Amino acid sequence: MPRVTATRRLRFNAAHRVHNPVLSDHENATLFGKCNNPNWHGHNYILDVSVTGEIDPKTGYVLDLGRVRDIVTRTVLEKVDHKNFNLDVDFMRGVIPTSENIVVEFWKALAPALLPARLSRLVLWETENNAVEYHGE
Repeated sequence: MPRVTATRRLRFNAAHRVHNPVLSDHENATLFGKCNNPNWHGHNYILDVSVTGEIDPKTGYVLDLGRVRDIVTRTVLEKVDHKNFNLDVDFMRGVIPTSENIVVEFWKALAPALLPARLSRLVLWETENNAVEYHGE
């Protein structure tokens, strides 16, 4: 049976401050620049969620992308949309909220929720020019 990858794109807005509490304020400002603004800053994020699996002969889908949307919304987006990653998001407590760390935490939440399809790739776009990609490695 052929294995196919299907992708759903979702959008959300969130704020954060990139800050390492073990560093001094000066070290954080030097290392992270304007991303270390003590009053936070926000992004209009885009999240691409890809699932891979065999095509279901009954539906013709790997996994209905409307169902992917609903699972991602319930599992992750309702917890982060219009929130502050540093203050409001339980699964980000103690984690520096870089895009790299955010996408890994999203993976941990989404991989089991999307079964029986296999989550194969997440791409988190922080800006139109900057994205991180994670394959669960």
